[in-house]
Formats: sequence, C-alpha cells, structure tokens
Amino acid sequence: MPKTALGAFLARNPFPHGLTDGLFYREKMRAIHRIAPERLRDDGRPPRILDIGGGRSGLAWLLYPDAEVVSADIDPGLAGHGPAAGRVTFVCADALRLPFADGVFDAVTLFDVLEHISDDARAAAEAARVTRPGGVVLVSTPTAAWRYPHIRVLAPICPHETELMADWGHVRRGYRAEDLEALFGKAPEARASFINGFTAVFHDIAFSRLGRRGRRLLYALAAPFAAAGYLLHHPALGGAEIAGAWRR
Repeated sequence: MPKTALGAFLARNPFPHGLTDGLFYREKMRAIHRIAPERLRDDGRPPRILDIGGGRSGLAWLLYPDAEVVSADIDPGLAGHGPAAGRVTFVCADALRLPFADGVFDAVTLFDVLEHISDDARAAAEAARVTRPGGVVLVSTPTAAWRYPHIRVLAPICPHETELMADWGHVRRGYRAEDLEALFGKAPEARASFINGFTAVFHDIAFSRLGRRGRRLLYALAAPFAAAGYLLHHPALGGAEIAGAWRR
C-alpha cells in the first residue's frame, strides 16, 4: 500500500493559510514525504505505525492512510484530536517508556518531538526498540542552525527566540547531522532539509507579533523570495530543519 501522493498530502496542511502562515509546515510535509518509504510492507498487509507526539497533526495517518496508526502522547487531552481522530488509536504514553513490545511496528514517527525531550537518547532507543527489523524510524527536527528570527531585520517585530522555545517546550535548539547519527547509531538512509534562507522569511513573519493584516502585507512583499526559495530548494542543501529516515 503506497504512501499518499505528494499533492494530496500537501493539500492536508493543517494550517488554514497553508501558503503563508503555514508555508513552513508545507515545507516540513514535503521533506517528510521525500524521505518516507513508498511502502512500509511488501506483503499487502496494512502496516502498523506508532506516531509519537502526533496527536494534533496526524501526519503519519495522512501519509499512510491505509495503516493501523497508534498515536502516543504524554498529554491525555490530545485524545480524539487531529484529522484522523476516528481512525487512529490514541494511547497516553511517555516516549521514554513506551508500553509496547519489541519490534511490533513497521514504522515509528518522531515529527518535531526530539527537541522537546531532555533524554533524547532514551527516546531514540525506545523508538528503535519497538520498530521491527527492516522497519523505519522517521524523524523531523530543527538543526543546530535554527534561529529566530532568521532574517535579523525582522527582530523588532518578533518575540525573542527564547520566548518561542519556552512556549513550544523546546529543551534544545536543534541537532547537527552527527548528533542524529549518534542517537540512531548510523547515518539516515534518506534525508531532506527544509526552511532555507529564502523561505525562512515566511516562518519569521508567521510567528511575529503582527496581526493578520500586517502579516499579509509583509507576505506580499516577501513572496517572490519565498516562492523562489520553495520552488528551487534542493533537499540535500542546508536548512533550518531536517527530516530523516533510519532503517532498523
């Protein structure tokens, strides 16, 4: 059972303004789609996916809608949320102590999760433990180059990055490639960067202190740069965030 086609996947961007406020999320979804295997099983059976911390976005189910998806989150209030609320089994669980046997999932996703966890090594080990041999762990996370605002001239209209990181619950800025390789014991079989120096301007505006009208004006002024950055971005180039796939 193949993954969702790219266009259909991007069309499910949960941000209501997916080409402005949510452009950064569209970039993330495109990067995840690029690194995700076309199929998770070859025997025709529905794959089993553990989506750690995916209670709101439901990206794992959007990517593989025929899969049996278990959403695990430490916040019980996220039960029943997301685009696949009726199609996904929710489990209140800690990423450091997953209540599952070894090797029971074909894929485990950690989409923007590791940067929230102090003991990230244990979280990575737990994700690998419950993934079957031959399965895959899919990750997205900021890189060590992430900063806010990326475009320094926008600093007067933006909150300080420490304010954002605290609001989002980040415990670290991000990861170097070698940091992620150390967490998972090897280099990823596929990787793709996103949010480059041109598209970052939309990310900066999206989280600025401006109201909707002010953001719309700046989006219009910056649109040629952001559009060029999005259309011409190569996944092997640098970016403020990264997605990767690790085969077990």
